[in-house]
Amino acid sequence: MPTIGQNSRTTIGHPVTLPALSFAPEEIRTDEPTRSARLKWVIVVDESLPAGRAVNATACVAAATASSVGGLLGPDAVDSDAQTHPGLPWAGCSILGATPDAVAEVLVKAQASEGVHVATMPEAAQSTRVYDEYLETVARQTTAALRPLAVSIVGPRNRVDKLVKRLSLLP
Repeated sequence: MPTIGQNSRTTIGHPVTLPALSFAPEEIRTDEPTRSARLKWVIVVDESLPAGRAVNATACVAAATASSVGGLLGPDAVDSDAQTHPGLPWAGCSILGATPDAVAEVLVKAQASEGVHVATMPEAAQSTRVYDEYLETVARQTTAALRPLAVSIVGPRNRVDKLVKRLSLLP
């Protein structure tokens, strides 16, 4: 059964915290089209950013998402030279462009949507060079004041589609 919400269990005497949202092992179907996956992953990025900053914001929220959503990455691939290539998102990930206001609107709606994982890249992450400075900058601002550059959303396909219905793929 898929996991939604924070769950805990004990394995060999040690508590293990399961991801708040994940694919159940039997749901991981790398032999089927990505559209058949129960969960959908999209990243909405501020289309007014220069390319390098947009790619950076997208990569950062993707890293945060991949480490937080269980079963998102497929198995490693091995080429004919026996070199291993780390697993990629088997269910796909669409990168959508939006105006800064639309990115903020999607974020607010996604945060209010139950059963959806949300990871954000606020502008403060690109304006600081030391992670502790980033943490301090974020701590001084309200959620509404943090300008999101990118928002990563994973959730039930119909819910995610409703959140981003009018947005297009980033060119």
